[in-house]
Amino acid sequence: MMKKLSLFLMVLFVSVSHLAFSQKTVSGKVSDATNGKPLEGVTVSVKGTSVGTSTNADGSFSFVIPEKAAILVFSSVGFREKEVAVSANLSMIQLTPSSGDLGEVVVVGYGTTLKKELTGTVARVKGADVANMPVPNLNQALQGRAAGVFVESENGKVGEGIKVRIRGSGSVNSSNQPLYVVDGIPLSGGFAGASTADINFNDIESFEILKDAAAAAIYGSRAANGVVIITTKRGKAGKTKFNLGAQFGENTPTNKRGFLNAKEYVDYFRQAGRGAAEYHMRPDGGDNWFGFTDLADAYAYMDNVVIGRLNRYSGWRPFRGGKDWQTGEVNTNWEDQVLRKGNTNQLELSAAGGNDKTRFYMAGNINNQDGILVANKFQRMSARLNLDHQVNNWLKVGMNTSLTKTSRNQVPLDNAFSTPMQAVALSPITPVRDSLGNLFDRPVATYYNPLIEVEETIRKSSAYRNQGSIFADVKLAQNLTFHTDLGLDMVQQTSENWWGPRTLVGAATAEQKGEADSRWFRNTRWMTNNYFSYKTTFGEKHKLDATAGFAFENVEISDVYADGQDFPDIALKTLASTATPSDIDGARSENNLRSYFGRANYVYDGKYLLGVSVRNDADSRFGTNYKAGTFWSASLAWIMSDEKFMQGISWLSYLKPRASYGTSGNNSGLGFYQARTQYGAQTYGTASGLGVSNFGNDDLRWETTKMLNIGLEFGVFNNRLTGEFEWYDKRTEDMLLNVPVTSVSGTTSVYGNVGGMSNKGIELTLNSVNVASRNLRWTTSLNLAKNKNTLTKLDGEQKEILPNDARFANASIVGKPIGVFYAPKFLGANPENGDPMFRKADGSTTREYDEAEKTIIGDPNPDWIAGLTNTVSWKGLELSVLFQGVFGSQVQDGAGGFMSASADWFDNQTRDQLNAWQKKGDVTMVPQARLNWFGDFASPSISSRYVYDADYVRLKNITLGYNIPQKTMAKIGLTSARVYVSGVNLLTFTKYPGWDPEVNTDYRSSNVNQGGDFYAAPQIKSWVFGLNLGF
Repeated sequence: MMKKLSLFLMVLFVSVSHLAFSQKTVSGKVSDATNGKPLEGVTVSVKGTSVGTSTNADGSFSFVIPEKAAILVFSSVGFREKEVAVSANLSMIQLTPSSGDLGEVVVVGYGTTLKKELTGTVARVKGADVANMPVPNLNQALQGRAAGVFVESENGKVGEGIKVRIRGSGSVNSSNQPLYVVDGIPLSGGFAGASTADINFNDIESFEILKDAAAAAIYGSRAANGVVIITTKRGKAGKTKFNLGAQFGENTPTNKRGFLNAKEYVDYFRQAGRGAAEYHMRPDGGDNWFGFTDLADAYAYMDNVVIGRLNRYSGWRPFRGGKDWQTGEVNTNWEDQVLRKGNTNQLELSAAGGNDKTRFYMAGNINNQDGILVANKFQRMSARLNLDHQVNNWLKVGMNTSLTKTSRNQVPLDNAFSTPMQAVALSPITPVRDSLGNLFDRPVATYYNPLIEVEETIRKSSAYRNQGSIFADVKLAQNLTFHTDLGLDMVQQTSENWWGPRTLVGAATAEQKGEADSRWFRNTRWMTNNYFSYKTTFGEKHKLDATAGFAFENVEISDVYADGQDFPDIALKTLASTATPSDIDGARSENNLRSYFGRANYVYDGKYLLGVSVRNDADSRFGTNYKAGTFWSASLAWIMSDEKFMQGISWLSYLKPRASYGTSGNNSGLGFYQARTQYGAQTYGTASGLGVSNFGNDDLRWETTKMLNIGLEFGVFNNRLTGEFEWYDKRTEDMLLNVPVTSVSGTTSVYGNVGGMSNKGIELTLNSVNVASRNLRWTTSLNLAKNKNTLTKLDGEQKEILPNDARFANASIVGKPIGVFYAPKFLGANPENGDPMFRKADGSTTREYDEAEKTIIGDPNPDWIAGLTNTVSWKGLELSVLFQGVFGSQVQDGAGGFMSASADWFDNQTRDQLNAWQKKGDVTMVPQARLNWFGDFASPSISSRYVYDADYVRLKNITLGYNIPQKTMAKIGLTSARVYVSGVNLLTFTKYPGWDPEVNTDYRSSNVNQGGDFYAAPQIKSWVFGLNLGF
């Protein structure tokens, strides 16, 4: 520690000691570029040092700088930072107002625009804001950073499913995920893992999130859920700059839930045996159908039952390696056996530079993440090369290319007995291994021991993504250019799985000796974009920016699967070594999309803005009666603060109301051939033949979303506080659902465009500069969003689709949000006898689950989401803290009927079950512990007993970095050096009693089935130390 402190002080001393060297005096004046007025309080500093001063009331400055100083940096709240050479004329420095970065260039569909001239709703996240975050998926890095963008990891399995909702859910059967476009190419998906985990987000320059129709409609039939435009880094003319980055750290679970220890387990289940005896001797209980002579006889019988199981689960006689549970020698914490501390590390090298003709950016990256679940691992290796070459004054050509390999060691879905988390159901009196070192399994283990899956299976998938394009920009005239490109996104995935002869799959039959399968999958997207762009200013006050073009895409998907059984030797683990092929399958599908699109933005007098866009998509998946759809938008904005009548409001810096309306589509709910009637092999008696496998519908088409958006951008106090407020009304029509038809047609339902859904909400973004002095800068960014989702129509006849599941209660009810929980209301334990109590329709209570009234008991859709970022920089130190919050949602614990079930069976129980009712008069929410040995009373099913508030506030990210002074680095040949520590998910404030409130169990995740927890792993908490060197 002392060595580190000494090093820090030495570096600090060196960074200051330059003041003792040769110096010179510089002076000048700074003014506002818009009106020529002098600017007071502008910070003027020598780049890369702490040497600086501030301008006086007349905008003048004068200070002493080192003799070799080359660049001065001018910065002030409300103005864009400017760098000027010391040798330049410093007497007329002009700063341009930023008005909340209004001069910033924003990427939109098929072009760019200035933020000031934007008439749509676009949230921008800079790549630098999320660089080096220790998460595998770029969506996790965006969490909490943009208003109205809800990001949720399904569980803590590394590199797996991420749910993203921009302004709520818009469909029941189509995807609700946004469209991702990387350097103009839509991102293709695979069969395993999240496709966004294939992207190294350190290569990303910016994310633009298109939220309303004015911004997104130009993407037509794929834009209903919003669009995320990802722009990667490009080279700049100048000396080649290299950057070497490295980080390493650890991953741990955000939480451990806690279960009964060995002594508590023994005591609790003996108590449960007595509870069952008491129940069966009650006249209103089991009515003593078993024929016990008295309560003592019932006690003795049930105690023997429990003791027999305790002997079995402890491995005590006749199993080798078992321990007598009565000695308390074994106390296995199965949660600790499957949740672990893992390593995370990353290494990256990039280079960027070029000259006036040719510029390049190239990078290579390797990222390793050990999951917090045993056997779970993720690795990504990526390489990127972006080139730009100016051939002459009218032709520019270039290319973007990236190659990524991702490898995943996967674990089974949450509902499988073989998934690691289900080990928590095993008894704490069960030893992990026998005396020979073999893992205990049934009959000693209560259920299949998932650790066998860890040691005796291979579950590995690999993916290669080749994405890139070649392009040309041709200047046809003074204001007219033509862009053409040819792009490719090809994903090739393979999985190789092996199950040993002790595993559930490998021992499915008595004769089976292991199993293996292999899958090969390829998704290839070829596309071309060709469009004209015309930009002109005329008549001094008129500005026009127009784009019109054509696009074509071809998608081809191939999938091959094979499975085999029976290995001659356990050392053989590949499909080729199996003796018995058991399944072979394959498929190939193809889709074409032809598009025409256009956009025009008009600005009058720099204040009045009009935008229109249109796109026509013809998609081969649509029915013959609807081969093409047209989507459009119109938008208006008024920079009100530039009006003369607003000039007297000194505190108001910027005010821009805007409005938009338009349509967009969602084609993802249709398979490539779903509109067609299809035939497949069928058996009639003993004869084979053809039968209808899919009843087509010539009217099948895209779902249509219509959105009205009203926004207000503002800046006050010289733009020290800026913000945006949005109100939107988003309505989905022609939603795809199964429509009931008469059975004489040969089927009971046909897929059709019949449903409807709406989302209404508000969004607020505030950005403030709290302190801006010579050495200290503190900024805050807050975003809040509220969304109200409503299912407005099913098929016109049905009003509800109710759950038919003992563990989960998601329902589709017209007039209610999608996926609400519909089940009985649980009222706790009956103080008289410990029975569970449920509310009936007349307000009375019952212990019978089937007699209880079912009603809406929860909603997985949050009312509010929020993010709060504070960034403080002081000299070379930088601290960034991001808190993320979710409010107003509930989670249903589908595993509660096993792990929090009043000892219904011998699953280990959560610790809250120790609060069970024990005697008359006890008031508790936990019914009497009763072992359901005879199976003659209902086991716990989903009710409000297992529905919990899932509000949380999370310290999503904290990063502390130090930029070592440039002069110090120059002595050792470096241009920059930064050290940092960064953490993700470090603290979570919540009342949710499960592992983590951010959850949606993977095996049943869908648009309706949300907010479910079923042995889902907690989220990952990460700490990393990093170093970036520039040279």
